[in-house]
Amino acid sequence: MDERLPDPSRDSGSLRTFNLMRLMRTMGHTVHFLPTKGRFEDPLAPQLHDIGVGLPHGMSATHSASAPAWLRRHAGDYDAIIVSRYHLAWSWLPFLRSAFPRVLRILDTVDLHHLRESREAAAKSSRLLAWAARGTRRRELAATSHADVTWVVSDSEKRLLAKALPSARVRVVSNLHQLPASVPGYEQRRDLVFVGGAQHPPNVDAVHWLLTDIFPRVRRLLPDCRLHLVGAGLREATAHLATVDGVHLHGHVPTLDSLLEGSLVGLAPLRFGAGVKGKVNQYMAHGIPTVGTPMATEGMGLTHGVDVMVAEDADQFAAAVVQLHADPRLWRQISEHGLKNVSRHFSAEAAAPEIVATLSGRRTGPAPPADRPGNGTTR
Repeated sequence: MDERLPDPSRDSGSLRTFNLMRLMRTMGHTVHFLPTKGRFEDPLAPQLHDIGVGLPHGMSATHSASAPAWLRRHAGDYDAIIVSRYHLAWSWLPFLRSAFPRVLRILDTVDLHHLRESREAAAKSSRLLAWAARGTRRRELAATSHADVTWVVSDSEKRLLAKALPSARVRVVSNLHQLPASVPGYEQRRDLVFVGGAQHPPNVDAVHWLLTDIFPRVRRLLPDCRLHLVGAGLREATAHLATVDGVHLHGHVPTLDSLLEGSLVGLAPLRFGAGVKGKVNQYMAHGIPTVGTPMATEGMGLTHGVDVMVAEDADQFAAAVVQLHADPRLWRQISEHGLKNVSRHFSAEAAAPEIVATLSGRRTGPAPPADRPGNGTTR
């Protein structure tokens, strides 16, 4: 259960949702997706059908008007309901607890929103943002308390929740990525890439820092270097900035594969945030060495100079980019170790045991027709 149908090409949260559902279908669970906003005839619906995920039967054309009524009629048909992100769970889980006490209620946090917001408040020295973050924390912890199981993406977030709510049942189900059959080598690549939509405040801040401080330093050292900015809304978010030579704005693209396969270095200059950063996962899953801040690489089991390059200021970012450009041996080492990190921590094989433990004893079976509800797991 989420607000809209997942678009795996748009943001890491959608990609996570899509891959989680695909994994649960592979594991034998029946899965339906219940969107609470948008329109039923969404062009993304065939993508769900292709991986065996059904959409609810009996919904009107506008989801937002019919989702509550549909859920009241059908929630009891399911063994487990996964609610994505705290703001939906905060309102839906208390209802599900009272109306359907036998249904397993799972909160997928995606990331801890209050942690991200509090870090943004600190980075911007904003009392107003700090006040808002405290409100988010109260709602996020309330949503966790109403869930039977809460999924987080890293051990550090699990420890944080365990300290705040010792009685909560928390499991680490991190981002999922499929590794390609083959990865282009150093010689087949060039340019830098940043992936991230402007709807996410850490991305807007990162792009501003990248264009005003980091990339000009890179260009002075590598005059022919180009930077690709990929993500919905980035063109509008950067309209107030002066034009920077060598920058190519792509906005939202249907698929990232060709851009990622041709990129030499992935950039993650995030100065605040939370959770595991999907862009870093995506870079590494495509064999791209990443230069990122400590914030961007936290909770991922990465080591500077081994499977990632960590930079804390603009000079360090530029130096790391130049080093990866100039040293094919280092590039290949970090590329190879990054792929191993994804396989070890962010693959279907890594996530499956935690999902099995969460859903232990729940019914499984073949998917029903896509236009009919069935027993199983919905999201």
